[in-house]
This record gives sequence, C-alpha cells and structure tokens, in this order.
Amino acid sequence: MTTIKSPKILTGLLCIVSIFSLSAQTVLNGFFPKQNDLTIASSYSFKSYDNFYMGESLTESNPMGMGEISSSIFSLYGEYGVSNWLSTTVTIPYVSTSNEGGIADPIIGESEVEGVQDLSLFLKAKILEKKFENASKLSFGGATGITLPIGSYEAAGILSIGNGATAYDGCGFLQYTTASNIFIELQAAYSLRNSSDFEVPNATMYSAKLGYYNKWFYAHAKVGVQNSLSGFDIGSQEFIAAGGAGALPETEVDFANLYLDLYVPVYKNNFGISSGYAVNMEGRNYDRASSFSLGLVYKTN
Repeated sequence: MTTIKSPKILTGLLCIVSIFSLSAQTVLNGFFPKQNDLTIASSYSFKSYDNFYMGESLTESNPMGMGEISSSIFSLYGEYGVSNWLSTTVTIPYVSTSNEGGIADPIIGESEVEGVQDLSLFLKAKILEKKFENASKLSFGGATGITLPIGSYEAAGILSIGNGATAYDGCGFLQYTTASNIFIELQAAYSLRNSSDFEVPNATMYSAKLGYYNKWFYAHAKVGVQNSLSGFDIGSQEFIAAGGAGALPETEVDFANLYLDLYVPVYKNNFGISSGYAVNMEGRNYDRASSFSLGLVYKTN
C-alpha cells in the first residue's frame, strides 16, 4: 500500500461518493488540486428506504404499498487543476430506481425507472490562504456551477430519478487544518432552480465537516442540510390541487443527512479506493433513506 502525501489528491473524490448516496449537494470541498492534476473517479451507491416524510410527519410505509424503494447509482466524476488556486469539476450519474412491490408509479406508469440524471459543472477558486506559526492553516474559497438535466426522465412521480430543474449554484467555504492533520470545514450555498414544467423551489444548503488524514488513510464525517425556500407539503390541499404525485417537484424538500467517508490509496498514489455511508436524520417531504457506496479513484499529474 502507498501513502497519502497530501489530501489534495483525494478529497474531491470522496465528495462524489457521498453526494449521490442520498441527495444532490454541491461537488465541493476545501482542498485544491495542483495545476494540471487530473482526477477521475467512478462510484456505485445503493440507497433504500421504506418510509418517508409527508410534510414533517414520518409515515409508516411508502405510498401505494410499494414496500421498500431502492436506487442504484453509478456515477463518474472528474476534477482538473487549472492552476494551483482554480479547479473545475464535472459529474454525471446514472440512476436506476425500483420498488419492492413491483407496483407501477401512478405518473410514470412503470415499476422501475432508470437513466442518465443531471450533468454538473463547477468552477472552484481559492480566495485566501493563511498559514500560522504553529503549522496550522486557514483557507477560504468560493465556487459556482450549473446542474443540467441531460436525461429524458420524467420529473414527476414517486420513482422519478430527478426534479428536471436546471440549478445555478453559488457556494462559499472555510477550512481550518491543524498541524496534526485534523481539519474542520464549513460550507454554505444557494441554489437557484429553474424548470419549464414546474415551480421547483430554490434552496439554501449548509454543511459542517470534521476530518483527519495521515499517510495511510483519509476519513471525514459530514452533516449536510438543505432548506427549500418555498413549496408545499405532500398531502396538503395545495399539493392535491396541483396534481398530487404529478406535482412532487414543487414540494418543499428539507433534510439533514449524515455522511461518513473513507479513502485508502492502494498503488503509487495514482489509484485508491473510497467508501461511504450516509443516513437521513430528519426531513420534510423527503425519504428516510440510508445508503452505502464504493468507489475507484485514479489520479494523474
């Protein structure tokens, strides 16, 4: 086994594993690749849930007797260091969703839905970096990006693989790293969402991360929160009047998720394996899901 010389070679990779395990979040972290460094990662995630939040109330089962609803997500992620302070990322997931009961979705008309979901493109910049006498470091950065639905999936329905909206995201983040390689990272983002078919609510997103790395591994724990700024609750009169399940993209989707991720280099710091676990802690018009993920990482420089 090789060793981790710098967290810059891997943290962008771990992010992709946890992002698709439960819900979309910005593909960002507080580490930066060096100029001309290229990272490519592939991952598989399995997500499942057997109940969900109707408004803020947790149901005892999924709708229509569907039983457990599960998703398999295959994703590709790439990051390139344009310079030592600027990088770009791209993400493409393929999602397959089905239900245990084999019951057809009332809107989509099928019991299993699969396809390419959304393409995400981001630019991330290091704005400020301050090194202290005790060998600790404080970094501040920002990012902007766009997420485009490139698959021909149906956005409405219980088994839909996405909301079909184009999202314009802006984000700022702060990271403090100690001399012993423990780091804390805070992030805040705003997502402006546009759809020709639905009034998909805009949202704010926040996260707090605690991590550690040494020459053998990298690990972090993260809490990610989304707060939609409008929308209605599943089961409300507004929801029914708007079309019921056919108006799911217009609901107020809030959540708090916990993510645990691990990365281990396996060959000359060019290849590595990542794994992750994610679980929903609370939500609103959201599924009570958990997920596991496994990824393969390759890096050139």
